[in-house]
Amino acid sequence: MELVLAMDLRGNMVVHGKSGLRATYKPLDWGLSLTAEPLGYVKAIAPVYLYIADLDRIEGTGSHDEMIRACADQVKCCYVDRGCRSPTDRLVGDHLVNIVGTETGGSDLSRYHGGLLSIDVKDGRVIPSGADPVAVLQSAQDWAFDGIIILNIGAVGTGSGIDREQLDSWRNAYDKRLFYGGGVATTQDLETISRAGFDGAIISTALHRGAVPVEWIRRGNCC
Repeated sequence: MELVLAMDLRGNMVVHGKSGLRATYKPLDWGLSLTAEPLGYVKAIAPVYLYIADLDRIEGTGSHDEMIRACADQVKCCYVDRGCRSPTDRLVGDHLVNIVGTETGGSDLSRYHGGLLSIDVKDGRVIPSGADPVAVLQSAQDWAFDGIIILNIGAVGTGSGIDREQLDSWRNAYDKRLFYGGGVATTQDLETISRAGFDGAIISTALHRGAVPVEWIRRGNCC
C-alpha cells in the first residue's frame, strides 16, 4: 500500500489544520520540518509519494503552480488537487497526477479522463452535492478516472481513527485503485486501511506527531 505525504498550500506556505475549517489553517511550524516553505519542507521529509492541495486555487484566490512543479521534481509521484474545474484545467509537469475534486469539478464528473477523482466527504456526505459516497463510487465505475481518493475532510488533522466497516463499504463499491485520507492516527489505522484492500493512504498529522515512522514515508509504503 502506498503511503503518501499530504501537504496543504496557502499563501506560499505549508499549512496545517483540522476538520476542513480552512479559515483556521496556519503555517505548519512544528513537526518533522524546520521550515513551512514548501520546497524546503518536501526536502526535509523526503517522501516518495506526495499529495498537494492548493487551497488558494481551490478557493479561487491564488495559485502555486510553479511551486508545485518544483516540489513534484523531488518525488516519484505527486498527486495534486488544485481545484480543477474543467477537463482542460490541468497542471502539466513531470511526476504529476492531477486530481479532480468533487468540491470543484462540477456536476458532470463523467466528462473527465485520466488522473484521480477525489470524493470529498464531510459529515458522511459528498460535498457539495450531499450524495452518499457509496453511490458516487458506484457511478465512478463507468467513468474514465485511473482511481479515486476518499478524502474524509471532516477527519483531517483530528487523528480520530478509522471505521473499518465504512472502509469495507467503500472498497466494495469500487474495484479500481482506491486511496484514503483523513483521521489516520496510528500504524494500526494504516494496517486497517491496507487490510480493507485500499491501494494507498494519505497522512500528515500522525507522521508529525511521531505516531507513524518517518522511514515509512521515505520508503513509500507500509504494512
